[in-house]
Amino acid sequence: MYSRSLARIPGEKREINRDSDYLTGIKRLRRLYCNIGIGFHIQVLPDGKITGVHNENRYSLLEISPVERGIVTLFGVRSRLFVAMNSRGKLYGSSHFNEECKFKEKLLANNYNAYESSAYPKMYIGLSRMGKTKKGNRVSPAMTMAHFLPRI
Repeated sequence: MYSRSLARIPGEKREINRDSDYLTGIKRLRRLYCNIGIGFHIQVLPDGKITGVHNENRYSLLEISPVERGIVTLFGVRSRLFVAMNSRGKLYGSSHFNEECKFKEKLLANNYNAYESSAYPKMYIGLSRMGKTKKGNRVSPAMTMAHFLPRI
Protein backbone atom coordinates (compact mmCIF):
# COMPACT_ATOMS: atom_id res chain seq x y z
CA MET A 1 0.00 0.00 0.00
CA TYR A 2 1.24 3.50 -0.85
CA SER A 3 1.73 6.14 1.78
CA ARG A 4 0.22 9.60 1.42
CA SER A 5 3.57 11.03 0.39
CA LEU A 6 3.80 8.76 -2.65
CA ALA A 7 0.25 8.71 -3.94
CA ARG A 8 -2.46 11.30 -3.51
CA ILE A 9 -5.74 10.13 -2.12
CA PRO A 10 -8.66 11.37 -4.27
CA GLY A 11 -10.23 14.43 -2.72
CA GLU A 12 -7.17 15.18 -0.58
CA LYS A 13 -6.13 18.84 -0.62
CA ARG A 14 -2.46 19.70 -0.95
CA GLU A 15 -1.15 22.36 1.34
CA ILE A 16 0.74 25.00 -0.56
CA ASN A 17 2.36 27.81 1.36
CA ARG A 18 2.62 30.65 -1.16
CA ASP A 19 3.93 33.09 1.48
CA SER A 20 7.03 31.04 2.22
CA ASP A 21 10.52 32.39 1.65
CA TYR A 22 10.44 31.20 -1.95
CA LEU A 23 13.63 32.84 -3.23
CA THR A 24 15.37 33.84 -0.03
CA GLY A 25 19.05 33.02 -0.31
CA ILE A 26 19.16 32.38 -4.07
CA LYS A 27 21.66 34.81 -5.53
CA ARG A 28 21.82 35.63 -9.24
CA LEU A 29 24.94 37.10 -10.84
CA ARG A 30 23.72 39.43 -13.59
CA ARG A 31 24.39 42.66 -15.42
CA LEU A 32 21.43 45.03 -15.62
CA TYR A 33 21.13 46.31 -19.18
CA CYS A 34 19.08 49.38 -20.08
CA ASN A 35 18.33 49.89 -23.79
CA ILE A 36 18.40 53.69 -23.66
CA GLY A 37 20.67 55.76 -25.90
CA ILE A 38 23.45 53.42 -27.05
CA GLY A 39 22.57 50.90 -24.32
CA PHE A 40 24.09 50.83 -20.84
CA HIS A 41 24.81 48.45 -18.00
CA ILE A 42 24.58 49.72 -14.42
CA GLN A 43 27.99 49.80 -12.74
CA VAL A 44 28.84 50.36 -9.08
CA LEU A 45 32.23 52.04 -8.72
CA PRO A 46 34.44 51.65 -5.61
CA ASP A 47 33.96 55.33 -4.69
CA GLY A 48 30.18 54.76 -4.35
CA LYS A 49 29.23 56.36 -7.66
CA ILE A 50 26.66 54.54 -9.78
CA THR A 51 26.61 55.13 -13.54
CA GLY A 52 25.86 53.42 -16.81
CA VAL A 53 28.63 51.92 -18.93
CA HIS A 54 28.25 50.79 -22.54
CA ASN A 55 30.67 47.86 -22.45
CA GLU A 56 30.50 45.24 -19.73
CA ASN A 57 33.27 45.51 -17.14
CA ARG A 58 34.14 44.14 -13.72
CA TYR A 59 32.12 46.86 -11.96
CA SER A 60 28.92 46.08 -13.88
CA LEU A 61 28.55 42.56 -12.43
CA LEU A 62 25.80 42.62 -9.79
CA GLU A 63 24.56 40.04 -7.34
CA ILE A 64 20.76 40.17 -7.19
CA SER A 65 19.57 38.67 -3.90
CA PRO A 66 15.98 38.38 -2.68
CA VAL A 67 15.41 39.52 0.90
CA GLU A 68 11.59 39.35 0.99
CA ARG A 69 8.91 38.30 -1.48
CA GLY A 70 9.40 40.58 -4.53
CA ILE A 71 12.12 42.62 -2.78
CA VAL A 72 15.77 42.35 -3.85
CA THR A 73 19.15 43.89 -3.15
CA LEU A 74 21.64 44.82 -5.87
CA PHE A 75 25.23 44.26 -4.76
CA GLY A 76 28.29 45.27 -6.80
CA VAL A 77 30.51 42.17 -6.76
CA ARG A 78 33.80 43.96 -7.47
CA SER A 79 33.16 47.19 -5.55
CA ARG A 80 31.56 45.34 -2.58
CA LEU A 81 28.85 48.05 -2.35
CA PHE A 82 25.04 47.84 -2.35
CA VAL A 83 22.99 49.96 -4.73
CA ALA A 84 20.92 52.29 -2.53
CA MET A 85 18.53 55.21 -3.09
CA ASN A 86 18.18 58.11 -0.67
CA SER A 87 15.00 60.09 0.11
CA ARG A 88 15.75 62.57 -2.73
CA GLY A 89 15.92 59.72 -5.27
CA LYS A 90 19.70 59.77 -5.74
CA LEU A 91 21.46 56.43 -6.26
CA TYR A 92 24.64 55.72 -4.32
CA GLY A 93 26.83 52.81 -3.25
CA SER A 94 26.44 51.77 0.39
CA SER A 95 28.97 49.62 2.22
CA HIS A 96 26.31 48.59 4.77
CA PHE A 97 22.94 46.98 4.09
CA ASN A 98 20.00 49.17 5.16
CA GLU A 99 16.39 49.92 4.17
CA GLU A 100 17.54 52.16 1.30
CA CYS A 101 19.20 49.11 -0.33
CA LYS A 102 15.90 47.27 -0.90
CA PHE A 103 14.13 47.43 -4.27
CA LYS A 104 10.85 45.97 -5.50
CA GLU A 105 11.60 43.98 -8.65
CA LYS A 106 8.68 44.32 -11.06
CA LEU A 107 8.37 42.28 -14.26
CA LEU A 108 7.02 44.50 -17.03
CA ALA A 109 4.87 43.48 -20.01
CA ASN A 110 7.89 43.73 -22.36
CA ASN A 111 9.86 41.20 -20.21
CA TYR A 112 12.12 43.91 -18.80
CA ASN A 113 12.30 44.64 -15.05
CA ALA A 114 11.78 47.88 -13.18
CA TYR A 115 13.30 48.47 -9.74
CA GLU A 116 11.27 50.60 -7.32
CA SER A 117 12.71 51.74 -4.01
CA SER A 118 11.13 49.79 -1.16
CA ALA A 119 11.86 52.59 1.33
CA TYR A 120 10.56 55.37 -0.95
CA PRO A 121 7.60 54.18 -3.09
CA LYS A 122 7.20 55.57 -6.62
CA MET A 123 10.95 56.17 -6.97
CA TYR A 124 12.60 54.01 -9.64
CA ILE A 125 16.13 53.30 -10.83
CA GLY A 126 16.69 54.94 -14.21
CA LEU A 127 19.49 55.92 -16.60
CA SER A 128 19.66 58.91 -18.93
CA ARG A 129 20.61 58.69 -22.61
CA MET A 130 24.15 59.63 -21.56
CA GLY A 131 24.44 56.83 -18.97
CA LYS A 132 23.99 58.97 -15.88
CA THR A 133 21.58 57.97 -13.15
CA LYS A 134 18.30 59.85 -12.97
CA LYS A 135 16.67 60.93 -9.73
CA GLY A 136 14.10 58.32 -8.72
CA ASN A 137 11.24 60.79 -8.36
CA ARG A 138 11.65 61.75 -12.05
CA VAL A 139 11.38 58.18 -13.34
CA SER A 140 8.27 56.04 -13.84
CA PRO A 141 8.01 52.40 -14.95
CA ALA A 142 6.39 53.56 -18.20
CA MET A 143 9.69 55.22 -19.26
CA THR A 144 12.29 53.23 -21.21
CA MET A 145 15.01 54.60 -18.91
CA ALA A 146 13.59 52.43 -16.10
CA HIS A 147 13.51 49.18 -18.10
CA PHE A 148 16.33 46.77 -17.24
CA LEU A 149 17.13 43.37 -18.66
CA PRO A 150 19.11 41.10 -16.32
CA ARG A 151 21.85 39.54 -18.48
CA ILE A 152 24.30 36.79 -17.65
